[in-house]
Amino acid sequence: MGQLFERVCIVGVGLIGGSMGLAVRSREKTCRVVGVGHRKTSIDRALETGAIDEGTLDAAEGIKDADLVVLATAVGLIARLGKEIASSLPKGCIVTDVGSTKSEIVASLEAVLPAGVHFVGGHPIAGSEQRGIDAARADLFQGKVCVLTPTPRTDPHAMRRLADFWTALGARVVTLSPVEHDATLARTSHLPHVAAAALIASLRSPDTAFAGTGLRDTTRVASGDVELWCDILLTNRDAVLDAMNVFTAEMEELRRAVETGDRKQLASLLAAARARRDELWSNDSPSA
Repeated sequence: MGQLFERVCIVGVGLIGGSMGLAVRSREKTCRVVGVGHRKTSIDRALETGAIDEGTLDAAEGIKDADLVVLATAVGLIARLGKEIASSLPKGCIVTDVGSTKSEIVASLEAVLPAGVHFVGGHPIAGSEQRGIDAARADLFQGKVCVLTPTPRTDPHAMRRLADFWTALGARVVTLSPVEHDATLARTSHLPHVAAAALIASLRSPDTAFAGTGLRDTTRVASGDVELWCDILLTNRDAVLDAMNVFTAEMEELRRAVETGDRKQLASLLAAARARRDELWSNDSPSA
């Protein structure tokens, strides 16, 4: 990795950014990792945990001389941040992000970054409902998918370097267009959060005394950060609405089978769902 990047600047040293720093520093001692934050306490904590070699509150100072700049802030801030730092980016550097939605971010950054600076959109599908540097882990990306979202404007050499970087961190790199990414993640990540939130909201107060592990596991993602998820759902609005429409249609089929007492149809729907779920996670143990 040291041959790919000598100085990596991570803007936003929370769960994902901090884990990137830990992973880089654990694998390549010659690569210098610089962290940029908006609170001194966050930078101090990132230094204490070993996620970064040095830190600053000044983004222009942090990105100086970096050959890779990672925008690891909240989804709603990435485009604005890219615009703010555009004029300070060193020529020849690669800029990427870790945002959970891509179309708006990629279009915005490709429009504002100067010639000679290469942008490649990225999204490591890792992390949890936890946030902050204290939740960061050097092995967070091990075996996880990292989606890169090139466009016709993406520099092929920059794309290869970034793919090699994520592979070195233990991730499995997959390439999708920004639109394909957003449609896929709307179904596999964004819709589950909405469904979990709706399921929890449907409970009545007396129900909570009877809540078991099945309900807990099904609704775990509803504990995610509210502002983060507002950003994700609203920046991927169209794809999320499409996914919600499909989900609503599936729920309506189940509702009709229950309402009409059609045991055969109900069993068919449940069996199909079970088979698809088991195909995805065949090694999981059954839960309540």
